[in-house]
Amino acid sequence: MRQFTYYEFFAGGGMVSAALGPRWRRLFANDIDPEKAAAFAANWGADGLLVRDVRAVTVADLPGRPDLVWASSPCQDLSLGGRGAGFAGARSAAFLPFWALVEALAADGRAPAIVAFENVYGALVSRGGADLRVVADAFRRAGYRFGAAVLDAAAFLPQSRPRLFVVGLRRDMAPPPGLAAAAPEPDRHPTALVAGLRTLLASGDAFLLAPPRPPARNIGLADLLQDDPPDAPWLPDAETARRLAMIAPRHRPALDAARAARGRVVAPLFRRTRVEAGVKVSRYEPRWDGLAGCLRTPAGGSSRQEILVFEHGRARMRLFSPRETARLMGLPDGYALPARRSAAFRLTGDGVAVPVVRWLRDTVFEPALEPAAAPLSRAPAV
Repeated sequence: MRQFTYYEFFAGGGMVSAALGPRWRRLFANDIDPEKAAAFAANWGADGLLVRDVRAVTVADLPGRPDLVWASSPCQDLSLGGRGAGFAGARSAAFLPFWALVEALAADGRAPAIVAFENVYGALVSRGGADLRVVADAFRRAGYRFGAAVLDAAAFLPQSRPRLFVVGLRRDMAPPPGLAAAAPEPDRHPTALVAGLRTLLASGDAFLLAPPRPPARNIGLADLLQDDPPDAPWLPDAETARRLAMIAPRHRPALDAARAARGRVVAPLFRRTRVEAGVKVSRYEPRWDGLAGCLRTPAGGSSRQEILVFEHGRARMRLFSPRETARLMGLPDGYALPARRSAAFRLTGDGVAVPVVRWLRDTVFEPALEPAAAPLSRAPAV
């Protein structure tokens, strides 16, 4: 059986390495964060790991010719919760020196077969869609026909985590059949994506990525919770009662139903600042759909996701534990997290969900790299 090779840029704790598995051999990995890099090395080994700003990486640092280059570049300036600087911002601009390395590989006769880019949903609309066009034009100019879609980790894990995925296939490759959607699928190809790629969809340089849908998820949020995690203790009852009183009034009927339920009811919460009658009020806002909210990096109270559990009429609250956030990203319990809790939260909050990458491996990457892959029909104009 053929073994494939890959680079993992902006590698963090190595969630792409976790997803690709033993058939894939890492040639290179890069991250600027020493704590994330230490976790990467502890779990996947340090071979090929370069702890350095991507702006200081050169093509001479990149060994071999990879089948896959993956990049989950910094999202802070692209996030809907950010300031909207996009690729003009100091952090998200890291995409540009990364792409310069992709172009340098091609100039060196080592163009990777597949380049995959992952980022937040906000990348679709940041700077009025200009950043999406930067990404699209980069793939086209480098000789890649690419597919794009928004894929949500909620299809695999009890966490709402929609992300933009762009997968470029070198033009000399024969992609697997059925990879392009005949028409936009609203959950995977939102209006901003279709509008931003309209010209390239019409020319055939881009297509609407539509990997087969996975089987129904069979794991719930309650299944991933620890009973009494020492690093996320339950709050005293009095403090829980105080916070329950801060829950927005519109959630009170659901709150009363959860309190009266016979079984166990689990709801994650974020604290938000809302304006009510012209006054700023701090509110807890739970969600009742069985999904955790999107994990974030620790950057203040509004980023700290808590958990509310009703059982036999009793309410208890606490923060998510680091291990629970790792489970919500699809990492196994044997994964060694950073010792510092904030570092562990930063690692998981910045990562890419493991089963989403694994699904792309199974439905896109490996079929495209196998010699028997069949030609892909031309994507329709949109």
